Amino acid sequence: MAYFDNAATTFPKPECVYDFMKTFYRECGGNVGRGSHKLSIGAGKMVSETRSRLKKLLHCENKQIVFTPSATIALNMILQGILDGEITSGANVYISPFEHNAVTRVLHHYENMGKINVHLLAIRENLTHDFEKIQTQFAKDSPDLMVVSHASNVIGLISPVEKLCVMAKKHKAVTVIDMAQTAGLVDINVGLETIDFAVFAGHKTLYGPTGIGGFAMKPDFDLKPVLFGGTGFESANQDMPNDIPQRYEMGTFNIVGIAGLYASLGWILDEGLDYLWEHEQLKRKELLKILRTYDFIRVVGDDKNNRYVGIVSCVIDGLPSDTAASVFAEKNIAVRSGLQCAPLAHKTLGTFPSGTIRFSCSAFTSDADFADLKQSLEWIKENI
Repeated sequence: MAYFDNAATTFPKPECVYDFMKTFYRECGGNVGRGSHKLSIGAGKMVSETRSRLKKLLHCENKQIVFTPSATIALNMILQGILDGEITSGANVYISPFEHNAVTRVLHHYENMGKINVHLLAIRENLTHDFEKIQTQFAKDSPDLMVVSHASNVIGLISPVEKLCVMAKKHKAVTVIDMAQTAGLVDINVGLETIDFAVFAGHKTLYGPTGIGGFAMKPDFDLKPVLFGGTGFESANQDMPNDIPQRYEMGTFNIVGIAGLYASLGWILDEGLDYLWEHEQLKRKELLKILRTYDFIRVVGDDKNNRYVGIVSCVIDGLPSDTAASVFAEKNIAVRSGLQCAPLAHKTLGTFPSGTIRFSCSAFTSDADFADLKQSLEWIKENI
């Protein structure tokens, strides 16, 4: 199969991920914090080292790493913890027009309760953020919380999150960055004081397995817990402990998932972010070249002056996106069709409700993948 669905989850993973997960689970598959025997201690050391590798990669030695089963759960824990905590009713929440349902559905819930007012950050015609208009927005309705995707999962457009966080912090807003499509690929200083939370997904550009994600957070931030349970210590205390990350890591870890992330982080640190970024940019360039060969394909949301990760969305004349995805699947081409869990982005792009066909590359996208894609597009040209 020619795999162009890496924005959903990267595949394949580096070989070291498969090898280490298998070896670790066979030889050191104990439960973290649930015993003083060598299997538990060994698992604990591996988890601790995985946190250290994430801090190094994200340049955030000054922050704490919290593991969750997914980026979606991480975003829920952060947003619900903030909105049920210190933010008062009537708060102004700003988001970009490219947020995932993991953000917008949570905010929709609180907006329906009458607790918050959701505002869209202003953008220009080329889809980049309009800083002058955003300053005006902030002056009129001061932000209490801002949530921004570092890169759109629909078109791959990279947002200037560092600058946006500086602007929001001038109004003392809480800042949250969704790095599901960028952690391990786009270099960014998560250690900046203007960034309160940064969410990562282990199975995407971090090249780890599914079932592991999390967030980096300021250690002095009083985030209200929204999930409760055992932590392996202070068991007599019926309140969640104050220690971070234990305060937000209840229950049993996905230890084999963290083991895979440990291995993938080692691979990324060895390869280097610059190398992986340049490699993926070459793949995206080749993908665009192929798609633009055909006059019945329209690429959506691409501008040569903007920065993108390896995601390209398009529509095919006369062929609904879901139907097109089925045709590609029959030709052994893996793509994602529809709204990609981001309906707001498609309303902004003018592709709602049918959505787009999304192609997404990775470091492992091969010449053979591109050759198969060309062959399938030639078939569509002749038969559709």
